[in-house]
Amino acid sequence: MRFLRRSSPSEVVADQSGSDAAQGPAESTRTAGKGRPTPKRREAEGKRRGPAPPPPRTQREASRLAKANRPDKDERRRAAAERRERMAAGDDRYLMPRDRGPVKAYIRDLVDSRPHIMGLFMPLAVVVVVSLLVPVPAAQQYLSLFSLIALTVMIVEGIFLGITITRKARERFPDEHVGALGTGWYAFTRASQLRKLRIPKPRVQRGANP
Repeated sequence: MRFLRRSSPSEVVADQSGSDAAQGPAESTRTAGKGRPTPKRREAEGKRRGPAPPPPRTQREASRLAKANRPDKDERRRAAAERRERMAAGDDRYLMPRDRGPVKAYIRDLVDSRPHIMGLFMPLAVVVVVSLLVPVPAAQQYLSLFSLIALTVMIVEGIFLGITITRKARERFPDEHVGALGTGWYAFTRASQLRKLRIPKPRVQRGANP
């Protein structure tokens, strides 16, 4: 117990040396830093990435760079197969602009739900070609007449189909702009294709009521 006793000079010196020894490591630890501020994450990533490569100066360099960055053949083939599959399934992300939207999907359902004489348009084209190749004048005359009558029937059916589908589409989507000419032509081109060759694939059966 040294509360009331004066400290001797030797004890004062010993206490000062002990305190200096205790503070020494802390001060050395504190002063032994990097000596510079910590860089930001964006600056560090920029330094790691390095400067951007210079743009190609000639067409040959551009072609070489594009070829180096092009995916391999197998990857392109898989991507093309996936794109065709999604397009056939009716995925709007992979469809052409003319096929996108709920209105066009409804028009396709209306066309696919009924058989149409216009579906024979491609076989009729084959008949026309055959009629031109047959060296019999009578056969050419009859085939040409049949082709003309069938084509007239298809045109008349296409007009009625366009009017009917435009009316139904406007009733189903009153807030959408449904043009008569564009809707009729879209329905005509869809109906004139063979059912198995239609893209997107039909999602309703014949006789359905979409």
